[in-house]
Amino acid sequence: MIEETDLLKKLKQAEHKNSAFNELVAQYKERLYWHIRHIVKDHNDTDDVLQNTFIKIYKNINNFKGDSKLYSWMYRIATNESLTFISKRAKQLQISNEEVQNLAIKNLKADEYFEGDDIQLKLQQAIATLPEKQQLVFNMRYFQDMKYKDMSEILDTSEGALKASYHIAIKKIETYILNLS
Repeated sequence: MIEETDLLKKLKQAEHKNSAFNELVAQYKERLYWHIRHIVKDHNDTDDVLQNTFIKIYKNINNFKGDSKLYSWMYRIATNESLTFISKRAKQLQISNEEVQNLAIKNLKADEYFEGDDIQLKLQQAIATLPEKQQLVFNMRYFQDMKYKDMSEILDTSEGALKASYHIAIKKIETYILNLS
């Protein structure tokens, strides 16, 4: 595994760009997959968004200024690509973004790659009721155990605001699940 700074240097050198990019994909593919999957829900859609994310990273790597960590920059791209995907799907189907997410959750049981049980399904339903920002914060913290500092870089929000969003999200999820019982 190549250090982030060394990887970045190689990505910006024409003669090493392709091999460095393959290394980057190998290092981050799984983490980005799960980040995207928690947003768009469907495995096939996740694969499409992940591919678009890596294309965007490849095309724009020379524009990366190093103001944040490389992985924070990539997560920001993955997040934006995921949200754009949901918006486009909503426009195609002429429904709201929330309805797109609810549809994706309804289809989770049929998704051969979904390994969750009824409790996991209820959790996904509860998460879908949250506002977009709270969904992102909850997914990043709960499923990926991401530090608030890193989330702050990715979502361009203060750590305090993220902690508050996470706390509120947990309360809403608890209430939603208790009301199902």
